[in-house]
Amino acid sequence: MTTPDSSQPDEAPLNHPQPTRQTESGIEGLDSLTFEVIEQEVADGKPVVSRGVYLAPNLITTLSLLSGFFSILSSTQGHFYKASLAIFLSAILDGADGRVARMLNAQSPFGEQYDSLADMLAFGVAPAILIYSFALQPLGRVGIACAFVFTACAAFRLARFNVQIGEVDKKFFVGLASPLAAILVTSAVMVAIDHDQWIGQYDIQVMIIAAVWVVICGLLMVSNLKYYSFKEFDKKKVPFVALIIAVLVMGIVLYDIPVGILAIGIIYALSGIVSTLNTKVKG
Repeated sequence: MTTPDSSQPDEAPLNHPQPTRQTESGIEGLDSLTFEVIEQEVADGKPVVSRGVYLAPNLITTLSLLSGFFSILSSTQGHFYKASLAIFLSAILDGADGRVARMLNAQSPFGEQYDSLADMLAFGVAPAILIYSFALQPLGRVGIACAFVFTACAAFRLARFNVQIGEVDKKFFVGLASPLAAILVTSAVMVAIDHDQWIGQYDIQVMIIAAVWVVICGLLMVSNLKYYSFKEFDKKKVPFVALIIAVLVMGIVLYDIPVGILAIGIIYALSGIVSTLNTKVKG
């Protein structure tokens, strides 16, 4: 998950928002037909109101939302590879908007909620529609149920993340992050497309594996397994051998990108299980 952006007032710097009068209809500026974002903040111990949003992080979030929307359209039209690539693009943009927001000190409740809504579409709905259209549709209601489990779990995951902000260790995610779960589903579809000579799209074995896989990915999102977030990874030094290992991993991924990404995703998903079991054993 990324840290979202924040709003920017029109009439004053972010650190000194202007106070806003209370009217009979509530906050001034909300009693007319306007397109405006007004948020209450605390400055010098006093509640104040700021207006507007920061353009750069919100624009990146919007592009992520657009990529997820394009993926859904592509899936319904049978363009599964385009749909998969669009989800990957959403994941890249989702990571970028948080970094831009932190770099610009542009974080707010509006950006946080907007980011979650974009994530819900790009990483909760789009992957479910992709794998349903690609492999689960012939299963009828069972296929619908499995795809819906993934979407519902993504919604639960994002809602839980929002209410637990500031209460959990930032070094770890509680449950598999929704972009990573989406990548697990998406890369599996891409592997099946690239190796269609031995993976049939509507083979019964493939459909059953796809149904089980999408449910597992969904349940991992709502689990209590702890996954390393890598949010502070770039601030720490590592042994030189880690750089060599990273180069080798990149070589494997470049040999077959979808297979490499799927393999790395599976290893990361298993890491949460292993670390949780080790913690319980030591405890």
